[in-house]
Formats: sequence, C-alpha cells, structure tokens
Amino acid sequence: MKLIGFALVWLAGCWASLGEGKMKMIGVALVWLAGWAWALLSGVGGLMLLIHEGPLPVTNGWFAMFSGIAACPLTATLLKKHAGLSVAGWAQFAVALLIFLAGRVAVVLVLHRPFLPQ
Repeated sequence: MKLIGFALVWLAGCWASLGEGKMKMIGVALVWLAGWAWALLSGVGGLMLLIHEGPLPVTNGWFAMFSGIAACPLTATLLKKHAGLSVAGWAQFAVALLIFLAGRVAVVLVLHRPFLPQ
C-alpha cells in the first residue's frame, strides 16, 4: 500500500512539473499534501513505536521515522534555509522510499519475517 502511495506522489510530481498554471498548482499541492501525510503517518508512527516498544531491535520504528523525516516538506525547507541545499521533490521521495525499503530488508534479515507483512 505504501508503494502505491509513492507511485501516486511520483505521478503527481510529474504532473506538477509538466503542467502550467492551475494544473501545476494542483500537482504541487497534491505532492505537498502527500509529503505531509507521509511524514505524519510514517514519522510519527515510527516515533510512537520507538517510545512504546523501545529502540531495539533496530528495525523497530527507526526506518519508518527516518522515512517520514525524509518525505516531510519541512526537511527540504530547512535544508534550503540553513544549509543552502536545494532538494528536488522527486529526490526527497526517492530517499524516503529507499529508507522504507531498507527497513523492510532489515526486517527480513534481522527478524526473519517476510518482506511484505501478512
């Protein structure tokens, strides 16, 4: 389900980059909303899991939290303001997806569970 969400965000980002005027504004708004939704669901969910279950094993919420931080639009704004780095939206979501996939691989390797939850 999360991969479908990333695909939708990617499509909205493509729509925003190709469109003009009102279409571009709608695409940018969809990407911005999806970024905040991912940050709140994944980032806060991962943090709550860490608080509830503790920091170990390493897969317990860390990857979800960092994936949410990577997808958050505030991260790009802070990087641009304080570090002078401009991060493209597609790159931000690609990093969030890679962190998410790394977490799933860690679950398989460390906890010996299936890649996709049952």
